[in-house]
Amino acid sequence: MHSNAKKLSMLQVLACGAGVVTLSMGIRHGFGLWLQPITQDMGWPRQTFALAMAVQNLSWGLFGILGGMAADRFGAFRVLLVGALLYALGLVGMAFAPTPLLFALTTGVLIGAAQSCTTYAVIYGVLGRQIAPERRSWAMGVAAAAGSFGQFLMVPLEGQFIAQLGWQNALLALAAMALLIAPLAWGLREPGFHASAQGSSAPRSQSAGQAFAQALRHPSFMLLTASYFVCGFQVVFIGVHMPSFLKDQGLAPQVASMALALIGLFNVFGTYFSGALGQRMGKRHILAFIYLARAVCISVFLLLPITPLSVYVFSAVMGVLWLSTVPPTNATVAQMFGVQHLSMLSGFAFFSHQIGSFLGVWLGGYLYDTTGSYHIVWYLAIALGLLAGLLCLPIREHAVARPALAAAAQGA
Repeated sequence: MHSNAKKLSMLQVLACGAGVVTLSMGIRHGFGLWLQPITQDMGWPRQTFALAMAVQNLSWGLFGILGGMAADRFGAFRVLLVGALLYALGLVGMAFAPTPLLFALTTGVLIGAAQSCTTYAVIYGVLGRQIAPERRSWAMGVAAAAGSFGQFLMVPLEGQFIAQLGWQNALLALAAMALLIAPLAWGLREPGFHASAQGSSAPRSQSAGQAFAQALRHPSFMLLTASYFVCGFQVVFIGVHMPSFLKDQGLAPQVASMALALIGLFNVFGTYFSGALGQRMGKRHILAFIYLARAVCISVFLLLPITPLSVYVFSAVMGVLWLSTVPPTNATVAQMFGVQHLSMLSGFAFFSHQIGSFLGVWLGGYLYDTTGSYHIVWYLAIALGLLAGLLCLPIREHAVARPALAAAAQGA
């Protein structure tokens, strides 16, 4: 991209980026509501649904690296268009897949690839390139808050769709909504990425391979990536299996819908303030607090009787902590390595998040089918939260010297 290219309006970037994340994350966060309708109607065990969700998260992580590279090279606009189409196709496939294999391919691979093209790594790449460093962490908090608002807005709507339209038609309605990402992507067409500009962009100081290799050798980046694994394990396990866990406790389905909505609502505040705080204090301290607080929150929830009130309080507190790791994590990557390969490097860190997501959602289904309980996975979520909090403390957030730039300086 041209280093002197005209910047997009910050309001335009935030509005369109937030709209994309609201739709993409809002649709995603409601998938747990389909667990019981689909498994009961199709006669599948919970593990079948959980495996498809696990594949979805792994696919999201794998394609996230490639999607990030494409967005860094060709701009977010093209990547978002592909993502909108894949999302719609995946949701249609999810509605009509007749076998567990096809269900895993559509719900898992297709939707996961779509999410990699329409969520944080791609949007944060635009924010990093278009918004000044002194407001970058704040802007990332705004975008993450939009994703949380999408959960608050979309999850109850998805529950109503299932109740009024049936689970298959509800998925078709979501497919139509996913296509709305395409017009929003038009507002994220960055100067310097148009076809006429390709081939004439300013030379890059590092290739993607050099940037990737440097990040892998950087201890703080690897600690950050390892802690992100825990985030994925915790939030996806809770997001997918919470409705079934609460039903097993004898609570009404409306309690689960309200719980997921509360998580989304309170995470609007959590993600916004974590991004804003990232401009004022060490992001490693913010991340350590979030992970340790999650471990405490889950522990208290399991120790108390499970009632609608305790569920709502747990959901509100967990909501503040839910995706509040996203702005400081991505802002730290930008602070360490700059924005030239931000989408790719954020995508790699997010791949670790998605490996955790895979294990969290799959182990939830597997251990439930094996033991008849979710208790072991809850305990794992607590232990991993404690570990992640400790991993974040030694992270060093300062900018890393690029070998290519250093060599050029010496040659001069």
